[in-house]
Order: sequence, then structure tokens, then C-alpha cells
Amino acid sequence: MADEKYFLHPKHDWQRRYEALRASFIERLPAKVVADRFGYSVGYVHLLRHQFTHDKIDFSEPVPEQQSKRRGVSAEVREKIRQCRQLKLSAGEIAQLLSEDGVELSVRTVERILAEEGFPKLPRRTRITIGMTVKGAKIPQASAAIDISQIQSAQFDCPAAGIFIFAPFMQKLDIQKIVSNAGLPGTKIISAVNYLLSFLALKLLGTERHSHAPDHAFDPGLGLFAGLNVLPKCTAMSTYSYSLDHAHLQKLQLSFVQQAKKLGLYDNSVINLDFHTIPHFGDESVLENHWAGARNKVMKGALTLFAQDAGSKLIVYTAADIHRDESDEQVTAFLTYWKKVNRGLLPTFVFDSRFTSYGHLSELNRQGVRFITLRRRGRKLVENVAGLQPWTKIFIPNAKRKYPNPLVHESTISIDKYDGSLRQVIIRGNGREKPAFLISNDFKTPVELLVGNYSRRWRVENAIAEAVDFFNLNALSSPILVKVHFDVIMTMIADTLYNMLAVKLRGFEHCDAPKIFRNFVRGKGIVKVKGEDLTVTFPKRAHNPILRSVPWHRMPSSLSWLNGINLNLNFE
Repeated sequence: MADEKYFLHPKHDWQRRYEALRASFIERLPAKVVADRFGYSVGYVHLLRHQFTHDKIDFSEPVPEQQSKRRGVSAEVREKIRQCRQLKLSAGEIAQLLSEDGVELSVRTVERILAEEGFPKLPRRTRITIGMTVKGAKIPQASAAIDISQIQSAQFDCPAAGIFIFAPFMQKLDIQKIVSNAGLPGTKIISAVNYLLSFLALKLLGTERHSHAPDHAFDPGLGLFAGLNVLPKCTAMSTYSYSLDHAHLQKLQLSFVQQAKKLGLYDNSVINLDFHTIPHFGDESVLENHWAGARNKVMKGALTLFAQDAGSKLIVYTAADIHRDESDEQVTAFLTYWKKVNRGLLPTFVFDSRFTSYGHLSELNRQGVRFITLRRRGRKLVENVAGLQPWTKIFIPNAKRKYPNPLVHESTISIDKYDGSLRQVIIRGNGREKPAFLISNDFKTPVELLVGNYSRRWRVENAIAEAVDFFNLNALSSPILVKVHFDVIMTMIADTLYNMLAVKLRGFEHCDAPKIFRNFVRGKGIVKVKGEDLTVTFPKRAHNPILRSVPWHRMPSSLSWLNGINLNLNFE
């Protein structure tokens, strides 16, 4: 016989929920007391109160025991569910949309109806695909090539608008022709030119690593510069750099230097050569140990070679896939490359004593190449200097040189493994504790010019230091040397573009890339596309008058990689 226990200890779920809500609303018991009495958690009691106050619980017709009653769904609601699934919406999203229309169905009911209608379950989707990201986080667009002719009118702010200052110089170099001659690969969505311009844009802005590319993922102006809606993500860029092989990089470097030579950017009389070790700190690295002069120790890294035109201070050749036992042969490898670039009179090669062996100096001499280098001095050589006569004081014209009048002693010598005689110039009074021993196969050049040419070898060291500090050359993220060489070539191209810009800036012709970037390139602007015109407007800055004085009207304004759109640079 039923008594008060029927109400105090309900057996059915619907009745238990009813009594719990009655105790909460009528008896005003705390949620903790209600939860303990009816076997619920405190959170579930709050959920029941919320559902009841929003008419989501119906006690008008309890389900009989041992029977299940499925919710009846009208044909109209079924049709809505079918239409939503055709739009690839999940059962939860469909239930939410129906709830907004005043139709309350559970997710299980929606799933049952979808199964009855013959729809399979949707494949599992990522959190980004369904929009379940960190609250407030924006998801950048996928990179894709744009057709500038389809953009009738657009205007947007660009945090890195200064990148467009390099566009006339890039057109002058004919970037599209360089990429075409190199035969670089592309993809169905992003072409080789777009990829190269994306890498170049990051280099010109001094971006440290490809993993920092997301910093510019929402800049449509930077994407437009590369012919894209936005720059590719770091994974796409890293994967592309791995897809290039040694032949691609050699063709790219040769094509670029040949184009720069046609513009008369190189002096071609003296070439400075030097090695640089890019350190790598990976635990599983297979790279060899090399001498790192900047750190004054031997360390694991990628050995790279830089050849610099001494007159213009531009890099003309790089190599990265160099093993320790191949370093002596690099001077002849560069000579082979240089003969492809510049046929005719060969320049003078300048390098230090450990760059190559005396046997390879003989090979240079046989091929008619003049060189200036240091002799490897021993203790006896230094001791014999005190008894040498005569010494001649010379003048080296350099306004910043602290010791412009060193003493020199000239002689003709022969050394082991070198076929023939060499000109030796011993230098004292140059600020060093020990004398320097210059050797050369050039017997005609005046001694002042010979010493001066070698003294300017520090220019290649300065170029490497600038590449490390601003272009982040030492930010080595992979032991794959092909990828390292691609990054080095991008550094060479970016350095050349900065030099081309500096030459046009009155009073800043000899400034390095960090100073040019700080005063002229860094900064935001407004990019406007209208018809066949691309206008970039820069706000007021202290150095805008210098930029306005640049003869932009004499430089290319039609950008070939953007369907020939006309570029206009406005400096307020």
C-alpha cells in the first residue's frame, strides 16, 4: 500500500526530478541538501532548475514504466533537418538551429532522424574546421593566388607597407624572369613566383624564422605584395624550401647575379672570399664541426661560403653544402661559376691564409687569376723580419683607417706546393703586434693598391655580420643543407635590394640594411587598389622628404607579377 515513502523516495526518474524541483522551489532547500536527498550532484540540480525555468522539462504526461515513447517529429521539421545536413551541419548544430526556431529536439533525436533519412555520420573534423578555437582567436585565411584584375576597388591598412618600396627595384631585376630561368617548382594554388616573393618579403622585414610567419598572417597588404591574399603558413613555406634541390638553387643564384650584372651593379675588379659557419644546436644533427671565427671555437654547424664584389660590397656567390675536406676546392668552384657570369677579364681574388691550400693557388695562377692572400707565418718567419732591409712607408687612402702609413718590405719568394714565384709584402706598423705577410702573383700592381685591396677584405666580414644581425643568417632551424643554402640565397637577394634602395637615398648611400629598415621601410601605410592602379600612402615621417626626392618616375611602375598593375607611392 502506498504511503509517504512514495513521495520521499521516488523510484521513477521523472518523479525524482519532479520532487527535486519541488523541494528546491517550494521548500526552498539549498542545492546541496536537494542533491544529497535525491542522489544528484549540485551541478545537476542547477541544470534542472535552468531547464525548468526555460520550459525545457515537461511533467504533463509521464512515460509509463517499462515503455519508451519516442518524440514525434513533423514532416516540416524532418525537411529542415534534411536541408541542414545537406549543408554539412552536425547533429548538435542542427539541434541548436532548431532550438532557435522554437523546436526543441535532443541531439539523439536528430541523430535518429538523420539515420532514418539515410544520412551517414559526418567524418571527424578538426577544432579549427568547426570553429572551436580559443575564445576570441582569429583563424587566418588559407593562402591562394589572387587575380588583381578581378579586384575593382579595395582599401585596407597594411602594418608592413614599407615593403612596397622595394617593388620598383624588384621589377627592375625582373623577378619573374629570374624564377623562370631557375625553373623553380610551384603548386596548383601557389606559383613559384608567389612562393619566392613570400620568402623575400619575410627576409626584407628581418623576420627571424619561418615559424614567425603567422605574425603577418592577417596582413592583406603583405599578401598582395607576393601576389596572394595572405602569406603562406610556416608549414607550407618550410615544405616548399625542402622541395628545392641543388640544381634549382644553382640556377636561381646564377640567374639573379646575371640580371644584377646587366644593371651594372657590380664593379667586377676585386672579389673578397670568406667562409662562415652557421651554428646548429640540434641534438641529432649530422653536421660536421667547423671553425666559427665569431665565437673563436670549433662547433657543429653548416659551413657556408660568401663571395663579395669589393667595389659595390654586394654578395655575388654563396655555397652551403660544403664538407670540411672540400673547403680547399671552393676557390676553383667559384672560379668556374664566375666564368659563367662574367666572361673576359678575371677579377683579383682576396682571401685569408686558411681559405685554400698553396696547391690550389697554383691552379689559380695557371688559369690567369690574380690573388692576394696571407702567408701562413711561423716562428722563424717572424724572427727573420728584424734583419730585413729596406722598409718603405706607404699611404693607404682611407678616412677611417687608424694606421694609414704602415711600413712595407717587398721580396720575391717561392713556397712548397706552389709552382712559380710569388710577390711577398711584409707589413709592419699596422696596429698589430706581429707583422703580416701578404703574398700575391700580381707583380705589376703598386704596393699601395695591393695592400689597400687586402685591407678592404673586412668588407665581406661586415656583410656576413649584417646578414647575421638583420637577416638572421644564424637562425638555423634545419640540418638539411639544401634548405640552408636557399635561406642564404634569399639573404643575398634581400641584401642586394637594400643596397639598390640605399643608393637612391641622398645622404644614406653607404648605410647598412638595419638603418635603412629603421628609417625608411618599417612602418604602416594604406594600400588602395582601384582599377589598374595600386596606391600605397605612407603617413608623415621624419625621413619622408628623402623618399619623395627619389626619382620614382624613372623607375618601373608596372609590376609584372601583379598583372601589370601600376604602383604609385605617396609620402605625406
